[in-house]
Amino acid sequence: MVENSVYLVDFGEGWARRYLQAGLGRQEEFHGLERLEAAFVTHLHSDHIVDYPNILTFGSSDGLANRPKPLQVFGPGPRPSLVPLGNSDAPEPPVLNASNPTPGLRDTTEYLYQAFANDLNDNMRDSLKPDPHSLITVHDIELPVGVAVDPNIDVAPRMSPFPVFEDERVRVSATLVDHAPVFPAFAFRFDTADGSVVISGDTNACDNLVELARGADMLVHEVIDIAWAEGLVPDPPSPAQQAKIEHLVNSHTPIEDVGKVAERAGVRTLVLTHLAPADNPPERWLEAGRDFSGEILVGEDLMELGVGVARRN
Repeated sequence: MVENSVYLVDFGEGWARRYLQAGLGRQEEFHGLERLEAAFVTHLHSDHIVDYPNILTFGSSDGLANRPKPLQVFGPGPRPSLVPLGNSDAPEPPVLNASNPTPGLRDTTEYLYQAFANDLNDNMRDSLKPDPHSLITVHDIELPVGVAVDPNIDVAPRMSPFPVFEDERVRVSATLVDHAPVFPAFAFRFDTADGSVVISGDTNACDNLVELARGADMLVHEVIDIAWAEGLVPDPPSPAQQAKIEHLVNSHTPIEDVGKVAERAGVRTLVLTHLAPADNPPERWLEAGRDFSGEILVGEDLMELGVGVARRN
């Protein structure tokens, strides 16, 4: 939240319930979403957008219809080609939605409107609710001119941060991060008059992220316990199990590396999130502080942190 306006990152499972439990909707005065100014999607893995349909279907009743202008939502555009098979000996699987198998956020939104067409058409005709297109404007984030990417070779080539959104309260910039084979996957930086916060999204230790986070007040960064991941499957693992472990290990940031990322970026506070596994004891996560000279915190549901002067009214 910046002043009285809310800026949301990702639509993971249960986001709307947590949004209200955090007091962001002030239900005694609002339906809930009137103060949500913009939302940003890091990437299109289902754990980050599984509850995106919530805002498309319930947004009208939850306050978007009372906003003076549409909610702005920014997220990844389409991947230019299918992800290669993780094992060249594996049989070729069927391709879902073959005419558009790697849609970006805008097309994904339209497919969801199709999936919920029965309900949405019913509500527009019977209850006179507005067309959801009039409440939400969805943007596929375009990379800067000159940034050429072959996602089957390198999903996050070195690049400088670029602007995504700005209003009178916040300036949002982004960069590509390495969550291979996912492309595009973004980290976001929020700069305000009170300070700056960076959200890593899902990524391994990434130079682009270090540049984006340089000098920020707070870096909210994902983390994985590699020992836990490697213990998930028997020895020897099946090809499918091996492929999953390799993704977990190669596309996320280990405890041993995340503090180094924060130190290189020179941030004041490192907040660990997207914890894998969620039930590790806090002292295991805090081992990341060995390589970080600032404050380190382990994120929890409904935790409220800030930079500058808190001004929730």
